[in-house]
Amino acid sequence: MEEKHYQTFEDLLVWEEGMQLCVQVYALLKDCRDYSFRDQIQRSAVSVPSNIAEGFERQTDKEFVQFLFIAKGSCAELRTQLYLAGELNFIEKKQSVVYVEKTKKLSSMLQNLIKVRRARIQ
Repeated sequence: MEEKHYQTFEDLLVWEEGMQLCVQVYALLKDCRDYSFRDQIQRSAVSVPSNIAEGFERQTDKEFVQFLFIAKGSCAELRTQLYLAGELNFIEKKQSVVYVEKTKKLSSMLQNLIKVRRARIQ
């Protein structure tokens, strides 16, 4: 299977998915009155596509992988906060489940990209 060569980070499906999830998280918690929690979960959501973009622009696979791991960590942080949002009734539990699944999908996409990029370093 031929590997695709992307010109910009905007070409990456994982970045696009991260952006969509970020926008959705902002909308989901727009009415949350716990401003500290809302700020933290928004920061986690923003961190995912931001680190994908920053890593891509570093131009080396080694640095890109490092930033993909940071994005993956932020995705796990976001997933934890979505569980909490459901438990604390900031969002409905069924919404929490839906968005937790989205973070799992995104984390899997990140892991697959890490695997591909790591293979190029070896």
